[in-house]
Amino acid sequence: MAHSFLIEAGRWTIEGNWLERNEMPQPVKGKSLVAWSNDNWFTMVTKLVFPRSDRPEIAFQYRGHLSGEEREYTYVLQQSVLGKVEGEGWIGPDSIIQRYWVLGDRQRRSGFETFYRLNNNTYHFSGGLLSGHYLTSTMEAIFERQL
Repeated sequence: MAHSFLIEAGRWTIEGNWLERNEMPQPVKGKSLVAWSNDNWFTMVTKLVFPRSDRPEIAFQYRGHLSGEEREYTYVLQQSVLGKVEGEGWIGPDSIIQRYWVLGDRQRRSGFETFYRLNNNTYHFSGGLLSGHYLTSTMEAIFERQL
């Protein structure tokens, strides 16, 4: 696979929009840092800020493992809003798709994320958070690798 996001260590900037039910889109910016160990374990730290809003920033701390086939992975995540999260990801020819669920959550929150490769240094991201069967928020953004 020719992916650079997540598969390679690197620094990424994030710029896009956050949407919530019955609200106008809000600009969102952020940074993400991906690191790998020698035994197929990765860590990723991401921070999102909302420049034109008093909304608090969102912090993510991932730890995951790539399977032997190098097409599937699992991860755990500590997120500043959702708390403890588990997820899985699949690596396709042009996109990386993740699904996650919040542990011990009465609202039954879960979500999905897609990173579509535009080129080796740019990915289009789209994702959404569900509460039960209802979509509660989405984000679309461009991730750009910092060389």
